[in-house]
Amino acid sequence: MPTLSSKEPKEDHPTGEKQLRRVLNFRDLVFLIIGTVIGSGIFLVPGAVLRPVGNSVPVALAVWFTGGVVSLLGALTYGELSAMMPKAGGLYIFIRDAFGPFLAFLFGWTLFLVISTGSMATLAVAFSAYIAEFIPLTVVEAKLISVAIIAVIAFVNVRGTRNSADLGNAMTVVKVAAIVVMGAVLLWLGKTPLSGSAIPMSVGARASGFGMAMISVLWAYEGWQYATFSAGETIHPQRNFPLAFFTGSAALIAIYLFANVGYLKALGPTQVAGSTRVAATAVSSVVGGFAGKAVAIAILISIFSAANSIVLTASRVYFAMANDGLFFRRLSQVHPRFGTPAFAVIATSAWAALLAASGTFEQLLTYVIFVGWIFYGLSAGSVFVFRHRHPNAERPYKVPGYPITPAIFVLGAAILVINTIVTQPLRAALGLAIVLTGLPAYAIWRRTRNAH
Repeated sequence: MPTLSSKEPKEDHPTGEKQLRRVLNFRDLVFLIIGTVIGSGIFLVPGAVLRPVGNSVPVALAVWFTGGVVSLLGALTYGELSAMMPKAGGLYIFIRDAFGPFLAFLFGWTLFLVISTGSMATLAVAFSAYIAEFIPLTVVEAKLISVAIIAVIAFVNVRGTRNSADLGNAMTVVKVAAIVVMGAVLLWLGKTPLSGSAIPMSVGARASGFGMAMISVLWAYEGWQYATFSAGETIHPQRNFPLAFFTGSAALIAIYLFANVGYLKALGPTQVAGSTRVAATAVSSVVGGFAGKAVAIAILISIFSAANSIVLTASRVYFAMANDGLFFRRLSQVHPRFGTPAFAVIATSAWAALLAASGTFEQLLTYVIFVGWIFYGLSAGSVFVFRHRHPNAERPYKVPGYPITPAIFVLGAAILVINTIVTQPLRAALGLAIVLTGLPAYAIWRRTRNAH
């Protein structure tokens, strides 16, 4: 459990930096972490985790647990950084202050160009796909619904951080309750034995499969990092961030393990491994075909909640970049009435809507998603830089188990990135090429900033 000192550092407000209102509390952060992470992954990827490990239930559950622990170690590390530097932008700020503005810009650029906006587009398109479970849609109608969902989320986020958080909290409660109820029903009614279905594999092959399965699991846990972006709007961030990261990450591990055991009890390892829509298949098998509609509704709520959380958080990175003179200046403006970075929200949503309408996000996100882990590792690594550079700085919270805790997370991020480069070199090269499109952009904004 995170430990906190009784002293909290004074908030740092650089001269001239526009400030956002601090309206998010501990509960908001916990729901934000859970709401961002639980999108569609837990409903879809359990089969992709079982297959590489030869349908071994103990190994698959160990992968889910290990992925959650790796995420928890990273979250505890980010807790120290967020408490030390409670500013809008989170990871962008950590990288900027530890490694310089260039790498920080590349992170923000990639986040805007593909990672956050591509994730939003993915969720919006998935939303229209599940709407089609109830109403037949043409291709054009599906794209219009995707764009409309992004527009609704943008409207809510422009109107106020409190509004967005309240909506996200309510939807997170609903979707977590739906997963818990679903898991309980599957455990109660499922009659399939969990043992005896593993495919014989050598120790080396099982270990390699464990690594492959871990990629799918870390994707399912993806998103807790986004909470750091809202540090500039959090009340008592020195206390709330460490506790929220611990609580949210621990809850996610429990939720994911519970859901997986439910799927396995309903279908058995072989059927779970062969399913790409495991939640709908599992519920339908024990309750009946009509239950697929209920699962679709739960997924719709989950998708909307995750997309809302991305807009609420990621737009703060572009707000921070603009404050540094490294992005469109207008994105640094705070709405005089609503107190939100309205133009940053609108720009984020507009680009995501364009990606969703064009369909280009699928290829871009596939190439770039692994790059995010380079920056996640860098961000966690910044704790070593700050401990060395500022050994006497006031730290209201220190990551437990330092330096082992952040080192394990950094190592995990490095392994994931290296594995992608080795096993999928062309995809990795294309992803890095997309990131490096930020080179001329950085030069332009540096020149513009220096001219002023």
